[in-house]
Amino acid sequence: MTISLVPLKESSVDIVETFNRWNNDPAIVHLIRPVRSEEELTVEQNLTVESLAERLQTHDIFLIYADDHLVGEVNVMYDAAHLYRQEPGSAWLGLVIGETEGRGRGVGTTALNLLEERLRQQGTPRIELGVFAFNEAAHRLYEKLGYEEIARIEAFTYWNGQFWADIRMEKRLT
Repeated sequence: MTISLVPLKESSVDIVETFNRWNNDPAIVHLIRPVRSEEELTVEQNLTVESLAERLQTHDIFLIYADDHLVGEVNVMYDAAHLYRQEPGSAWLGLVIGETEGRGRGVGTTALNLLEERLRQQGTPRIELGVFAFNEAAHRLYEKLGYEEIARIEAFTYWNGQFWADIRMEKRLT
């Protein structure tokens, strides 16, 4: 399987529909957005062509392809206000493997390696991300790739009858 990252340059109806399907998929919604109650998990959050175009002004978004099939996206935001460590030039990372066939097959690992190389080449000093404490598979993935825990924000999101921490992790690139 060949994994590639393709920069998203402009918003389109097809991409918005795909992102909305992923972002509201009951199988993964609890993994990709924080909520404060069980009810919030079922509230649809939908992008529009216009809102995705606005997001492209503040995020670098890369579509993840496995062979020729779109399976996910990874996005980067620089010097985000929600960084735990406010170090200039830091990248905040978001990753969604939206298609079932892209999960558990090394797609995330390869996509992150490709992204890290791209960020190194442009001189980004570090990456920070958050992973919900119940998401053990993602936590293992980030640890395997050299990300280290720097903090825990307790009671950050609700899932399966309780509140869970957001584990903040970082990787130095330079």
